[in-house]
Amino acid sequence: MVRGKKMVERVMELMTEPAHIRNIGIVAHIDHGKTTLSDNLLAGAGIISEELAGKQLFMDSDAEEQARGITIDASNVSMVHEYNGQEYLINMIDTPGHVDFGGDVTRAMRAVDGAVVLVDAVEGTMPQTETVLRQALKEQVRPILFINKVDRLINELKVDEMEMQIRLGKVIDKVNKLIKGMNEESYNNGWKLDASLGTVAFGSALYNWAVSAPYMKKSGVSFKEVFDKCKAGDMKSLAQSSPLSEVLLDMVVTHLPNPKDAQKRRIGVIWHGDKESPEGKSMLNCDPNGPVSMMVTDISFDPHAGEVATGRLFSGKMKRGDEVYVMGTAGKSNRLQQVGIFMGPKRVEVEELFCGNIAAVTGLKDAIVGSTITSLVNITPFESLKHYSEPVMTVAVEAKNMKDLPKLVEVLRQVGKEDPTLQVAINEETGEHLIAGMGELHLEIVTGRIKRDKGVEIITSEPIVVYRETAVQKAGPVEGKSPNRHNRFYLVLEPLSDEVVDLIRKGEVSMNQTALERRDILVKAGMGKDEAKSVKDIKGTNMLFDMTKGIQYLNETMELVIEGLHEALAGGPLADEPVQNLKISLVDVKLHEDAIHRGPAQVIPAVRGAVKAGLLMAGDSLLEPVQKIQITVPTDQMGNATSQIQGRRGTIFDIMSEGDTITVVGKAPVAELFGFAGDIRSATEGRAMWSTEFIGFELVPNNLVKEVVLAIRKRKGLKESVPTPADYLA
Repeated sequence: MVRGKKMVERVMELMTEPAHIRNIGIVAHIDHGKTTLSDNLLAGAGIISEELAGKQLFMDSDAEEQARGITIDASNVSMVHEYNGQEYLINMIDTPGHVDFGGDVTRAMRAVDGAVVLVDAVEGTMPQTETVLRQALKEQVRPILFINKVDRLINELKVDEMEMQIRLGKVIDKVNKLIKGMNEESYNNGWKLDASLGTVAFGSALYNWAVSAPYMKKSGVSFKEVFDKCKAGDMKSLAQSSPLSEVLLDMVVTHLPNPKDAQKRRIGVIWHGDKESPEGKSMLNCDPNGPVSMMVTDISFDPHAGEVATGRLFSGKMKRGDEVYVMGTAGKSNRLQQVGIFMGPKRVEVEELFCGNIAAVTGLKDAIVGSTITSLVNITPFESLKHYSEPVMTVAVEAKNMKDLPKLVEVLRQVGKEDPTLQVAINEETGEHLIAGMGELHLEIVTGRIKRDKGVEIITSEPIVVYRETAVQKAGPVEGKSPNRHNRFYLVLEPLSDEVVDLIRKGEVSMNQTALERRDILVKAGMGKDEAKSVKDIKGTNMLFDMTKGIQYLNETMELVIEGLHEALAGGPLADEPVQNLKISLVDVKLHEDAIHRGPAQVIPAVRGAVKAGLLMAGDSLLEPVQKIQITVPTDQMGNATSQIQGRRGTIFDIMSEGDTITVVGKAPVAELFGFAGDIRSATEGRAMWSTEFIGFELVPNNLVKEVVLAIRKRKGLKESVPTPADYLA
């Protein structure tokens, strides 16, 4: 056990040797025991006292997290574990389990190489278990499994020893089935979980004990002993003979990869640059002497040091005073003011930080979450982070006192930087600002923090559902004329195919790729070769194609065309909601030969008008966010559970029974789910367990579109009558 100052010294010594480092994330469905597990691992490493482990919730350092008993922010800690006479540095991230904070999981998975997946032995795999596992596998993060709350099987469900082993086996099979379905190649290459090989452990985070096949051989503790001691309520002696932290961290060291091995596999997935370039080779080999390559996965605010950027350092080393560049900004350098690591809520400064570690640095004023930081002036940035959910609800926020308005604007910019899953729209003219988030809880937490942590008194509206606009048919060519009539743009608009939308969402098609790589993927998805090589821009799930041939001056005007397009897509003509799933083809252009007559004031309005008019011609309609709902209830409550979904414009697509419980799976629009938690509790006498998960946007039924559009236009202060194409093509 290593304490206090000595712990920091050992961490600093070990961080120079990638072979002795493990970067891990703890992931699971909400309430499956991640933070309690993290506490016990920290107690085992000597960072917190064993008496407080499981109660202290060390990684939940925020008052809101402590009060609600849930993790809201992913938090990092570094600790030392000894295995077979060798010390290892474990950099661990405890992630949230609530679906509203899934963005934190996505970001954490970029920083780590291995994941400890927790599953409750009684509840089994839940929807969020699937989501976090999918996020890990997409980032090539290797999973191991910890089945938690085994004591509940014995003491609450009263199963016998045989039944206990059968149930635990079923959990392993289900997780393996998920891994195989999500990434068959990795599954066949040794990622299949197997208790006999030691990639699965069983235990109780609350009572601080665990067992695994290798540790059973070492300690002599058998399954029979586990069963007997749980039944007798003697968890204390189990925790002494088979301590959780030792069993689990042994498993981490043995089965999860070190940065050097992991980066050989991961870099090809998260970085699309030239593998033979100096930075490519340096990242693949985790070379401390190569150029700095770091990806920012989190930004937090320290009242004394300002903005703290946390992220994974894939190559090179960093020290105070170094000059680095933030890709995507104007090429000016940022000077590092402090370099450190996180030990839970505390940040510890270090002299120098080496690749393979999770760094916490200050001085990167130009960085946002997802930024690539490098010591070179220009390199290919890392693949951008793709979040699985999208903002589905909005609240309007305004300052209670007008004098706080400037401070509120600054705070909202900070909040948007800290949490990239939020969309913050600041209207400095009206003083009304919109925050769009993942759900009611997400928005409640964010607005609560603005009041409590940032010290700004605010008034918030009731949550409003976020809608999108899209075309339902083909229209065009639509002619967009510039105000001076000297430039004309001809656009064809139509819905983008579901296959291509899916590829963009998954991050398999983006503007970060080479044109050749992107073309091949699009052709495979059924797009014509000519189109596939003509992609000029991807904004959200909208794509611009340049189908013109040899038009003079178009190259130098294209940037303005894209700007006009972005302005139009930010708010469609129907309800000023963002546009998605739209394919825009530029088929012809007439440009004035004099550059002064085809500047921004001419090109941007022409393109913007053509896109908005084209959308109306293409049957512009509304999309609404839809959530998948899973409700588990006792058999006699099945009717109440199904009526809760069906009564909310929902549909049910599966009903499964296991023992005396029924699980109902369905979907419903977010607009109908306000107050769902209270209603389901009262309808089932508090006996329902449920979870929701964002599954995408679907068209609003035709008979409701008019009513919804009118309500949105009224709320936004727009004219009640929807504009016509002619209004944009004057």
